[in-house]
Amino acid sequence: MEKPLIVQKFGGTSVESIESIQRVAKHIIQAKEAGYHVVVVVSAMAGETNRLQRLAHDIDAVPSARELDVLLSAGEQVSMALVAMMLNKWGYSASSLTGGQANIVTDDRYNNATILDIGVERIMDLLSQDHIVIVAGFQGVNKQGDITTLGRGGSDTTAVALAGALNAQECQIYTDVDGVYTCDPRIVSQAQKLSVVDFPSMKLMAQCGAKVLHLPSVCYAEKHRVPLRVLSTFQPGKGTLIKGDKPRGEICGLAIQEALTLVTFAPDVCDSVLEQCQLLGIDVGNVIRDTKWAGVAIKQGACARLMLVFGDKIRNTKPVSLLTMVGLEASHFVHAAHTCLSNVNIEILYTFTAAEALMLLLTPCDIETAANVLHDAFVVFSDSAAQQGVLD
Repeated sequence: MEKPLIVQKFGGTSVESIESIQRVAKHIIQAKEAGYHVVVVVSAMAGETNRLQRLAHDIDAVPSARELDVLLSAGEQVSMALVAMMLNKWGYSASSLTGGQANIVTDDRYNNATILDIGVERIMDLLSQDHIVIVAGFQGVNKQGDITTLGRGGSDTTAVALAGALNAQECQIYTDVDGVYTCDPRIVSQAQKLSVVDFPSMKLMAQCGAKVLHLPSVCYAEKHRVPLRVLSTFQPGKGTLIKGDKPRGEICGLAIQEALTLVTFAPDVCDSVLEQCQLLGIDVGNVIRDTKWAGVAIKQGACARLMLVFGDKIRNTKPVSLLTMVGLEASHFVHAAHTCLSNVNIEILYTFTAAEALMLLLTPCDIETAANVLHDAFVVFSDSAAQQGVLD
């Protein structure tokens, strides 16, 4: 194929109305006119997946997993058809494909499937006819031909997997933010947009609460060496490019994870609790093992499930938030972070260190102040120091 190929993904807010779809079509046409073959992945219109879920739960509190996937997949099919119609109306040949029509094959886990293989022949045939190909994100089919979905945020994973299968030059994720920031700019006013982020750092930030990219999509892109670019549908700019395996700088950013519960229990039942969490499908981000007590930080919504089967062993539950410093030297800043927060009377409930990460468990009311204090102390300072070094 003589032309280079890019994959573009547009999220729910990008396709939430006909006016929004016109804007999306202009981005696609711009890439087409620049000489690219273009494959587009779309999410359902903003709020549509939630609406469909509510309908299902109005019928059955625990709907059939198979039928739920059939229902939820309809949201992306609406978007893909409307985008293709808009492009065709404007004189550009476009064809829409469901996950099954695009030969996206998954395993059998309804509601949270994993992509096993993508047969690209049909997409390549359409591209050879100079079509723009619009693919429904978030969905595929298992080997029996049943519709499956990839879990919330799965359209990102669809886009990255297609980019890898098609050897795309780049996978562009269009969303309502114009890139990856050093922290959530709604919480930290001094947050800075990063021009480049390495895969390990982006993976940690996504894992620890940054919502700009779906974690499985980052993992897949890293494994298959697919360059990712986060861009805004609503404003021009080059966004943030995610590539490379080596972290850049001491602290590249802060990630915030809220709506967590710290569940505590006796140290001797810790292994049993972890086993029970695994059986219940509860993601355990951090485990505390002390001499007198043990604990896990889990999502608030999962706490009730754990209490139902393990309530007699649980000593206490407490709402918490997690603030994670991500970067090459993050784990070296334990004492400095404690000092900074102590100066503003913020107590750190517990500290976790990992390769390239320092995680601080905090009381929820302290998270905003703590994020601003640590961002000013480490992220802004290190950036200024780096600039000074260049000037010198």
